[in-house]
Amino acid sequence: MKDLVVVIAISIAFASLVTAHVAIAFGLLARPPRWRGPVAFAVVPLAPYWAWRERMRVRAIVWSGALVLYVIARILASV
Repeated sequence: MKDLVVVIAISIAFASLVTAHVAIAFGLLARPPRWRGPVAFAVVPLAPYWAWRERMRVRAIVWSGALVLYVIARILASV
């Protein structure tokens, strides 16, 4: 049962992380300077930083929370 919970947590966290990342990249693409969208998409750590600076705080918090949950779930999976 524990394994199933960890696998579900990993799946949900990764899906949330990818979704938030894409949403941040498209949000940055819609705001000047537009070059930050593709760069944030490719250079992953820049996405939440630029999202926070552009007042996309919910997206940045979701991205960060999903990353933390993903790392914790991966650690639990390896134990």
